[in-house]
Amino acid sequence: MFCNQCEQTAQGTGCSKIGVCGKKPEVADLQDLLMHGVQGLALYAAEGRKMGIVDEEADLFTMQAIFSTLTNVDFDPARFQELVNRAVELRESVKAKVAAAGGRTDFDQAAATFTPADSIDGLAAQGAALDFIRTLDEDENIRSLKQTLLYGLKGIAAYADHAWILGQKDDAIAGFLYEALVALMTTGLSVDACVAVALKAGEINLLAMKILDAGNTGTYGHPVPTSVPLGAKKGKCILISGHDLKDLALLLKQTEGKGINIYTHGEMLPAHGYPELKKYDHFHGHFGTAWQNQHKELPDFPGPVLFTTNCIQKPRDSYMDRVFTTGLVGWPGVNHVTDKDFTPLIDKALSMPGFTEDTDKGSVMVGFARNTVLGVADKIIEGVKSKAIRHFFLVGGCDGAKSGRNYYTKFVEQVPADCLVLTLACGKFRFFDKNLGDIGGIPRLLDVGQCNDAYSAIQIAVALANAFDCGVNDLPLSIILSWYEQKAVAILLTLLYLGIKDIRLGPSLPTFISPAVLQVLVDNFDIKPLAATPEEDLKAILG
Repeated sequence: MFCNQCEQTAQGTGCSKIGVCGKKPEVADLQDLLMHGVQGLALYAAEGRKMGIVDEEADLFTMQAIFSTLTNVDFDPARFQELVNRAVELRESVKAKVAAAGGRTDFDQAAATFTPADSIDGLAAQGAALDFIRTLDEDENIRSLKQTLLYGLKGIAAYADHAWILGQKDDAIAGFLYEALVALMTTGLSVDACVAVALKAGEINLLAMKILDAGNTGTYGHPVPTSVPLGAKKGKCILISGHDLKDLALLLKQTEGKGINIYTHGEMLPAHGYPELKKYDHFHGHFGTAWQNQHKELPDFPGPVLFTTNCIQKPRDSYMDRVFTTGLVGWPGVNHVTDKDFTPLIDKALSMPGFTEDTDKGSVMVGFARNTVLGVADKIIEGVKSKAIRHFFLVGGCDGAKSGRNYYTKFVEQVPADCLVLTLACGKFRFFDKNLGDIGGIPRLLDVGQCNDAYSAIQIAVALANAFDCGVNDLPLSIILSWYEQKAVAILLTLLYLGIKDIRLGPSLPTFISPAVLQVLVDNFDIKPLAATPEEDLKAILG
């Protein structure tokens, strides 16, 4: 195996024996083989689109297959065997359609014709033989750019799949995924050509986030400011984590009237702000703090845990028997819900003790997405003009367990009292419960939502720039990003596509970015690594 797609990669170079995330070599090799299989499908699907052939089954599968290789999504070898075989079945189906229409089918890439082995061990061996990452290109810089594109595609696929679940799709997204997958197999690309595809990935990711936003707000309403309890309520309970709002909505509906309180964990916290979700009386509060404390906190929860999508470390054996998963999340030994019938989860909750008493641990505010923030835009604009608001900081991104992430806590704690902090994604759990007060009635800490809500943050910045008749780069706004996995890469590509500069990125820079490619980013976009201390960055920003 060789994997360096996340921020925690071993020794800052790459995991080659076992993933820091717990991913075994067998799974890493199966993931590489699945990407190889999807590339074969992409060859024929891209050709088919030139002839007006669009196969929605192949489109959705491609998104889900790419998504399944994201960090901390699926570590179950048996499921990868199914996915690899399905990729080849769809490849041959699309190939037949292209051939019948007189299109090209004589591709010489290995992915166009490869035959899967008939066992998991055989498939893993095929994946290992690919040496997928190292053979993307012989040139270090082209390989670096191709990796950046590859990981961006994984983020795009995740957002597009979330949107599809809510009935939102755009044909341009699947079309680009095929185009980019073919580009990854193309030899002799120039740096400029690779940069162009990567920036287009940023454009397409903006589209994916836009339709996901439409799916979330169109289905559940625009988030509104909401106080979320951090304590417990006596009674039976279920904890839900991840990103999938539809899974939460179904769980709330199926547990209605059963005496079970539903608590959120991780990226589900912002769900409390959606009108169509918060209307349920048994949607109680939030349990847990930072991502790295998961294994300390979840065993203490007196009920079952439902994991949706990624950003969750593999559960430990001590509570594996009460872990349930949906969608693309899977590990050997957990209870996988495939039909959205949560009866086994509900029965487990009823059999467990639940909380034995009420506890009060304070609360946090959520619901400051674009509709809410722009609803008080006049106050914000006046605050800037009167100098009551000196600066905006967007402190967002992924959390992780590696040391150095306390930088973000210290940064937010030291932001001056005349500055606002907008935040989103799981990185906020380093400081989400800090009481920063307000400026003229506007909370100084504004939770925009999940990482899936980056579109909302972008729209806030664009609207403020329009109000001040300037570009986003001219606003008194600084972006402090934390990255961990591939959705953060996709968001970064979107910011670069939009021309946003002076981004501070940490806690460490991606190991797949070569020195020469990093210099391109510095020269063209003023990207900066975080300084050694928050004090240094604050001084550089504010003077």
